[in-house]
Amino acid sequence: MDLANNLTHLIESRTLRDLVHKMPVLSPHLLSNHRELRLAHLALGFISMGYVWQEGQHAPAESLPKALALPYWVISRRLGLPPILTYADSVLANWKLRDPTGDMEIGNMDLIFSFPGGESCRGFFIVSLLVEMAAGAGITGALEVMHARKTSNITGIHKGLVKVAESLKKMNETFKLMHEHVDPTVFHGTLRIFVSGWRDNPMLPRGLLYEGVSNEPILLSGGSAAQSSAIQCFDALLSIHHEDDAGTFLTRMRDYMPPAHRQLIETLAVLPPLRDFILSCSSSDLCQTYNSCVSALVDLRSYHLSTVTKYIVVPGNKARTTGCPLSGVGIALNTTGTGGSSLMVFLKSVRNSTQKALILERPSMSN
Repeated sequence: MDLANNLTHLIESRTLRDLVHKMPVLSPHLLSNHRELRLAHLALGFISMGYVWQEGQHAPAESLPKALALPYWVISRRLGLPPILTYADSVLANWKLRDPTGDMEIGNMDLIFSFPGGESCRGFFIVSLLVEMAAGAGITGALEVMHARKTSNITGIHKGLVKVAESLKKMNETFKLMHEHVDPTVFHGTLRIFVSGWRDNPMLPRGLLYEGVSNEPILLSGGSAAQSSAIQCFDALLSIHHEDDAGTFLTRMRDYMPPAHRQLIETLAVLPPLRDFILSCSSSDLCQTYNSCVSALVDLRSYHLSTVTKYIVVPGNKARTTGCPLSGVGIALNTTGTGGSSLMVFLKSVRNSTQKALILERPSMSN
């Protein structure tokens, strides 16, 4: 906890690795409840990312010392999460209220652990969290739709879908806060490398060796929005199918989610397709509400595309044309997401397959 709480200073002073080498191998067996395990996973994840990327893109660590690797592995097994910093760690489990009696709004929220990047680091993780919070009512709506479908309750399905549509619109509005709180140059040049993983990453092509755990390097993806359980829940509910590489990548990202989140997505995914049901029941109201959900998800994905262009593509191109890569990620990840996806191709693919789910002709009303 001392290392994790002081991480930014230790990375910037290039002293984190030396201190990790002096760490004893701690036993995680005294951690008894879920909150303690999640906090330990979060702390070890931040320290591990700092350790690997302390020297920037040119000298990543190729192995994680046993003092980090072994407890991290054991805790990860207990939680059903991989031993790398996931979206469920850095976004969902990395916040606290400045005033515990105040509201969950950005001015009253802080990170538990931070990377270099100052306010842009706080803004990136907290805005992402607020987007996930905006999804909450929509997840409730998704469950209402699921239960209403058991009895083909059209009114119940409609009410649930209205909640989903409103929730997706609120997520998109909340996402716009990113521009107020995150500087593109700081995100690209300082912060981004610390959420990069060791799978499909040219900086660590063989993966990372976990000392005391495995004799071979392990390949794991960094945290990314593709690990958002909420978005994948909405895809599953709305029968949105992502094909080829995009679909394979999104399915693999479920392994980086808490098991209960993964199970909900899989439960929704195996239900008979909602889109087919709506096409068969000849309700123009239901069709319109379904389409408003899909349209809102298309809008969210389109906005994500333009945000990625602003925060990754444009700063990356500047770094390349000036011949002076920024100190962090530089140009090695310019076309690759932190999760290892081929960035713009992936984002356009998921946006386009979402758009295909729209019902273009409303079902004719039955007499």
